[in-house]
Amino acid sequence: MLRVLVNGADGRMGSQVVKAVYEDKELEIVGGVSISNIGRDIGELAGVGVLNIPVRADLGAVLEDIKPDVVVDFTAPKAIFDNAKTCISHGVDIVVGTTGLTEEQRVELGNMAVEHRVSIFIAPNFSIGAVLMMKLSAEVAPYLPDVEIIELHHNNKLDAPSGTAIMTADKIDAARKIAGAQQAQDKTHESLEGARGAKVDDIPIHSVRLPGYVAHQQVLFGGYGELLTIRHDSIDRKSFMPGVILAVKKVSSRPGLTFGLENYL
Repeated sequence: MLRVLVNGADGRMGSQVVKAVYEDKELEIVGGVSISNIGRDIGELAGVGVLNIPVRADLGAVLEDIKPDVVVDFTAPKAIFDNAKTCISHGVDIVVGTTGLTEEQRVELGNMAVEHRVSIFIAPNFSIGAVLMMKLSAEVAPYLPDVEIIELHHNNKLDAPSGTAIMTADKIDAARKIAGAQQAQDKTHESLEGARGAKVDDIPIHSVRLPGYVAHQQVLFGGYGELLTIRHDSIDRKSFMPGVILAVKKVSSRPGLTFGLENYL
């Protein structure tokens, strides 16, 4: 059985991961780390009953004490880079669900993982449906290169735009370039700065943050006399758990850094 530690074990996603790992017969939950709820039982926080595993605060110390096989990190953008380096330096594979890492940081972590002979997996989105949305968007882009993205999340999400929206834009742009497809000129004049959204690879991305949403994205393609919309909705955080569990089981199969759940499908 793979021994799993959850960093951010008391958070919205972390609690779901604790529950999913606990319910999987091939995995064993062995620890939880957070900056809050120190000393409380991670099983109680996740709603699965007492597991006699208290939340602890020092990731490095817990890694030395427990020696898990895999760490799953759902913490905060400002913490993830140091968290990942701590896991790698301790020789522990890590599955990263926290967004906010720059490309330069990913490269550094990948090189560090190779040096320490461990694996790091990073995914902007663990939903299988979201991965398919990105794949379909890239397939459409050469034929309908004019596109905008609307992503909608809960108001407690720390980053905007979402990692999924950025990755979607990157894949669309790469597909357009390979096909030599050119988008139409945008002649709109912004009377209010930012009205056309932020741009990633010249693709407008509009971020909505409101209570009630979980994770949603629309990719809007426009053509002459026609429209095509690809939409994905995660209405419950449970939708991410099959992808997280898949990543936990697969992470050691690819040394170094792997980016994107599609690599495991």
